Amino acid sequence: MQGDLSTAAVPDGAPERGTPPPTWRRDLADAALAVVVGAVVMLAAALGGGAEPVDYALMVASVVPLAGYRRAPRAVLVASTAVTLAYVVHARPDPLAALPVLAAVHTAARAGHRGVAAATGGVFLAAYITCDALADDGATTRGLLLTGWFLCAVVTGLADKNWQAYLHQTEQRALEAERTREEAALRRAGEERLRIARELHDSLTHSISIVKLQAGVAVHLARKRGEEVPPALLAIQEASGEAMRELRATLGVLRTDEPAGSPALLVERARSAGVAVTLTVTGAERPLPAAHDRTVYRIVQESLTNVARHAGREAEAAVHLAYGEAELTVSVTDDGTAAEDRPPREGTGLTGMRERVTALGGTLTAAPRGAGGFVVRAVLPLPGDPPAGPARTTPVASASGATP
Repeated sequence: MQGDLSTAAVPDGAPERGTPPPTWRRDLADAALAVVVGAVVMLAAALGGGAEPVDYALMVASVVPLAGYRRAPRAVLVASTAVTLAYVVHARPDPLAALPVLAAVHTAARAGHRGVAAATGGVFLAAYITCDALADDGATTRGLLLTGWFLCAVVTGLADKNWQAYLHQTEQRALEAERTREEAALRRAGEERLRIARELHDSLTHSISIVKLQAGVAVHLARKRGEEVPPALLAIQEASGEAMRELRATLGVLRTDEPAGSPALLVERARSAGVAVTLTVTGAERPLPAAHDRTVYRIVQESLTNVARHAGREAEAAVHLAYGEAELTVSVTDDGTAAEDRPPREGTGLTGMRERVTALGGTLTAAPRGAGGFVVRAVLPLPGDPPAGPARTTPVASASGATP
């Protein structure tokens, strides 16, 4: 076997771009947000002085709902606003007390509830400014400050939502472009195969047909005159017929790129051509995906072709298909004339086999054996779960009728 081996927006509550992190990580991040906001609010209250235990309780109650803003942003907004309003009415705190409401407004706007976020923020602002006006304690300055903060919360929430929608659209366009490129590449490959098939048919088929016809006529005339047919002429007639059959098979492959049979059929064809070959199947045999089935067929086909061409007339070959739980091993061995000190030149056949196996994530080994001969061994990963049932071994009789 040596020689020439050949613009939609992200729906409310939808996950962000990419694969979302595990649920426990998201929950931990949300809890951390609530803790940070609560710490800032309570630190501001402690520095301002005059906070009572009930005020600290209200602060805690206003930030706790923030831990669930992903699941229910509107409910979190309403709960945080209501508790913070109670704290404002009771303690008249500084504007930092509104931080839980600002966070809830931002997350609600980011989730797409901009109307509810703006309305709730307006209600809180009106209540806060009213309390400040009744206390006559810098109501105008603090009210303007809070108004700016709330506007920023709504605007940044909307901007974040639009940014996520843009990222989602970009990802979808990239996926569509990749799919389109793959389809275009497959289409171009198919068109190229058809072009090559037409060229082969128009050139080689005609020439070989003429050779076969002329040889046949010469044989017929020789026999008609009672003359002995020259062996060379018979060889030309037989070789031209075989070339026509192989060319037709090649044209069929170029036009369809689908296997024209099974490994068992290839083994039978090799036997009919005079190659002593056996086939063994072990493991839980099952249907293969189209790409795997095509690759196995081409490996066995190319390997047996090279056995017939290069291994020698007396060589024997063995084809073995081993079905494992997660992989399929295809091996074709012979005891021909290959030797380790004379490694083969890698040609088109071996290159094609290697490319097919690599495309499926498998590995291919093709080299002379230590005991003489050549081995081609491919390991292909199989998708899905293995079928239930015991493994089996199916020996197929050799050309002489004996099992391996």
